[in-house]
Amino acid sequence: MSSDLVIVYHRQPYEEVEENGRIVLKENSSPNGIVPTLKSFFGAVDHGAWVAWKLADDPSNPEFEQVIEIDDAYGKYSVSRLPLSPHQVREFYHVTSKEAFWPILHSFKERYNYDPVDWPNFREVNWAFAEAAAAEAAQGALVWVHDYNLWLVPGYLRKMRPDLRIAFFHHTPFPSADAFNVLPWRKEIIESLLACDDVGFHIPRYAANFVSAARSLFDLGPVDREPVPDKWLSEGSALMERTVPVGFTYGGRDVSVSVTPVGVDVEYIDEQARSKEAAERTERIRQELGEAKLILSVGRTDYTKGGIEQLASFERVLEANPDLIGKVRLMHVSVSANRNMTAYENIQNEIEQTAGRINGRFGTLDWQPITLISRAIPFVELVSYYRAADVAWITPLADGMNLVCKEFISSRVDGDGVLVLSEFAGAAVELGSAVLTNPFSHRSMDSAILSALKMPNEERHVRMASLREVVQGNSVRDWTPGRLKLNDPNSVPSAA
Repeated sequence: MSSDLVIVYHRQPYEEVEENGRIVLKENSSPNGIVPTLKSFFGAVDHGAWVAWKLADDPSNPEFEQVIEIDDAYGKYSVSRLPLSPHQVREFYHVTSKEAFWPILHSFKERYNYDPVDWPNFREVNWAFAEAAAAEAAQGALVWVHDYNLWLVPGYLRKMRPDLRIAFFHHTPFPSADAFNVLPWRKEIIESLLACDDVGFHIPRYAANFVSAARSLFDLGPVDREPVPDKWLSEGSALMERTVPVGFTYGGRDVSVSVTPVGVDVEYIDEQARSKEAAERTERIRQELGEAKLILSVGRTDYTKGGIEQLASFERVLEANPDLIGKVRLMHVSVSANRNMTAYENIQNEIEQTAGRINGRFGTLDWQPITLISRAIPFVELVSYYRAADVAWITPLADGMNLVCKEFISSRVDGDGVLVLSEFAGAAVELGSAVLTNPFSHRSMDSAILSALKMPNEERHVRMASLREVVQGNSVRDWTPGRLKLNDPNSVPSAA
């Protein structure tokens, strides 16, 4: 059945769980991941489609149906599951995407390695995604492609189906031209993105960097710019821009550039935070803490998340402020995202060693300064920790958006709590009332967490009220595929 909306994303829109010897499709455990967010758009169309990959020992003869129909709370949609071999997945995702693209996107050029990249494999996988999307899309349908590991899909898709409206959303940072152009495939990647009708980003800086990279490689028409709305003018953020590109022409076509920062499911989190279960668990956490203050840090195990730098800051703060010993605890949640990759395993080992050293230096029989958790915490339980925490300490070295900080704010139905946020997280552009800090500066990091711990009651509530107003005003339900409307085949905007 042809679809009015085709979402192209590498992950399947559900979790496969084995129960009683058979595979059962379950909803994703996190309410704020990109998967449930994208599925919510199927409710606005008669029929949608999702294109993802699924592991197959023999892609030419997979042991599963390649196209299945789903009818759930989100609507009716097809799922095209591309059979990829373990080798294809490793080369496409773990090597090319994570070892070559990921460090460049986050401006860690010293971690970049393209020697092992199998570029023909990356092209082949992206072509397969494009073919599947073309097969599912109705005439004039909207195809919404997501993230950097599918960079080449728009270009292939435009050649296959020139009738389609193509949108692309970039979930990571987009680096400056100096960093991006380190990639030897830069022209091929940018030319594919220029085949889109709309290219979307979280914040104006990433949109500006994309246009800068495109202009360094191709002759674009005049770039139209607009003033950045006041709501994204956070003076303390290193990522702030005062103007933003909104469109240009290339090859006789209009290409729009949109900024649509993704939010969280505010209503769902509010409901969980006000639940009896969360209230009881929050009270138990506070009773266990006694008079001690709780600092909460939640993130993935990744060198971009700044976990090691954060722990080092906590050690310096305890060393310089012995009066805090026994009176503050750091709950550091660092969940491994890529267990099979050496780089992430090394980061996890260093985090564990650093936390162990700090606990050894400052801990007593009755008190340990750091509780290190390396597993995913069920969301309802996590909301209770958000509610119980005095401070949320979210300090990535680079981050496309960061939804953890927005989850924390949404959970604070009591109007209390302090958010310490890296100025290099995309969310900092929206959340200027947080205590913004520079994770590359020892002085900035140490003073920020001390300021948060000592912040007066009135200031905490004023800041949190402002933060909650921002997050509630940009729920995940407000997110859109750029300037393209779901049900309007004429919604390809002019760059003028």
